[in-house]
Amino acid sequence: MQIDTLAVRLRPRSPLEAADLGVRLCQDAARSVYPCFAAVALPVFLLAMASVEIAQWLPTVVVWWLKPWLDRTILFVLSRAAFGQPTTLAQLWRAQGEVWWRRLWLSLSVRRLSAWRSLTDPVYQLEGLSLGLTAARVRQIRHRHVWSAMLMTQTFMLTEAALLVSLLSLLFWLAPAGQTPSVDMLLGGQSPWLAIHGIPIAYMAAVFFVEPFFVAAGFAMYLNRRAELEAWDIEQEFRRAFPR
Repeated sequence: MQIDTLAVRLRPRSPLEAADLGVRLCQDAARSVYPCFAAVALPVFLLAMASVEIAQWLPTVVVWWLKPWLDRTILFVLSRAAFGQPTTLAQLWRAQGEVWWRRLWLSLSVRRLSAWRSLTDPVYQLEGLSLGLTAARVRQIRHRHVWSAMLMTQTFMLTEAALLVSLLSLLFWLAPAGQTPSVDMLLGGQSPWLAIHGIPIAYMAAVFFVEPFFVAAGFAMYLNRRAELEAWDIEQEFRRAFPR
């Protein structure tokens, strides 16, 4: 990796301070992140909504389970943004083999319930190691950082839940006078359409907004950990002080 080309200024940071850096990186790269994310997320959302005919709860579960696959696109864009490179849909499409399909079975099975997934995902997706070396690398990356990664994950879960509740509350706040829906309508007693479609749509909207920041926070924690292990911050300063 060419450290001198990194657009992110490395210095010793606590894990949670690094997560804040990730949020800032996502804000700066939003013009690349959200169009690419939308290109893969919206078809998934539509297919998930089609499953409502099978069970009312299925669309939400499908989107939740496929989050690691959706995160791959976000991580690809952010990994380029860290070097100051914007990403287009054409570039994403050309890289689809590595981004979308490599070890997909692992992302959606044994690693799906990992509480530190956003910290270790860059190892699986970006480092290109064999499975044996990847396992050892993951242990090294998460050493003494598991609790910070879990805390960050819980924070974004609560943020997503808060946004979901806020979006549902708009049904009550913005309803015309005399037509305010009741909780019974929302839960499906009087208005099945509202319950069947309102909650999944609100959940998908919350995921679409929050998930890029979650991935970016974990990616920045990963970069911070690499800097700790390999003294990237010192190398970066030397390269900038003494350019070739």
